[in-house]
Amino acid sequence: MRNIKLLAFVGCLFGSCQLYAQDPTFTQFYANPLYLNPAFAGSHGCARFSMNYRNEWPSLSGNYVTYSASYDQYFKNISGGIGVLATHDMQGQGTINTSMLGLIYSYHLKVNRKFAMLFGVRAAWYQKFLDWDKLTFGDMIDPRRGFIYQTGDLRRGGSRGFFDASAGFVGYSKHFFFGGAVHHLNMPNESVIIGNSPMPMRFTGHMGAEIPLGGKSKYNNTTSIMPNVIYQYQQGFQEINIGTYIKYGAFNAGAWFRNRDAFILTIGVTTPSFRIGYSYDVTVSRLNNGVSGGSHEVSLGIYTKCKGPVKTFKTISCPSF
Repeated sequence: MRNIKLLAFVGCLFGSCQLYAQDPTFTQFYANPLYLNPAFAGSHGCARFSMNYRNEWPSLSGNYVTYSASYDQYFKNISGGIGVLATHDMQGQGTINTSMLGLIYSYHLKVNRKFAMLFGVRAAWYQKFLDWDKLTFGDMIDPRRGFIYQTGDLRRGGSRGFFDASAGFVGYSKHFFFGGAVHHLNMPNESVIIGNSPMPMRFTGHMGAEIPLGGKSKYNNTTSIMPNVIYQYQQGFQEINIGTYIKYGAFNAGAWFRNRDAFILTIGVTTPSFRIGYSYDVTVSRLNNGVSGGSHEVSLGIYTKCKGPVKTFKTISCPSF
């Protein structure tokens, strides 16, 4: 979703062009459910803590590193879930840093005995920072010796904070779910220098199913396969992920195909109290793994027991990763 090069960003800092950036993307989609769709807040029922780390294209000097942490829980007295999501994204070895803290509310509606809907909203504050000391300019270059001079360019700007709003919904039954979300509804200006650089809205659609295969395990989970489709669109950039998970007891494995440019391989362990997962993006485009180093992602989730009565309808049968 964000394959615009850092050089394109720097080039626009000093011109009159408008710049549209793309959001970071986690490929363990459901290991970071609040980031995918705010409607997932409280969908687990009891308290859930999620932590995610992603290192994209580590072999390149301008790699992307993204961290995420969240908490969410269902509260019966407000008929919904509350969530808190924090992210920090570093582009080009920390040349551009973006931090976000968001508060989420999701209303849970029991339509009938077999079907329920969730409606979520997120209010977030972003802080974006540009590290001028890591920028290089044309007047610093010697034709034979490279970057040896001090730039004559003057520092200006470098930081901006702004409010952001998102919303989403999820519908689900016992073995099927679907949903959609729109992020950056207010299209805030994220420019850290001059001009206007509105964050384009990011549209997400997702659906999946759980197909039981029989055979109970230690954790009383039926062996199953879970086919899924996730589509994302942001300012002309499209991402289609098609894949499936196989769940057997505590063990999960998955494979996804993305936009004809990558395979995503996932493996993990899920128990009633925690989950841990690892995924690797195998690049099949001209920017192959030998050049980019692929992408590594690690997730950790912690589940706590409910202190009071659990919710009156079942939680979503969606993947953990």
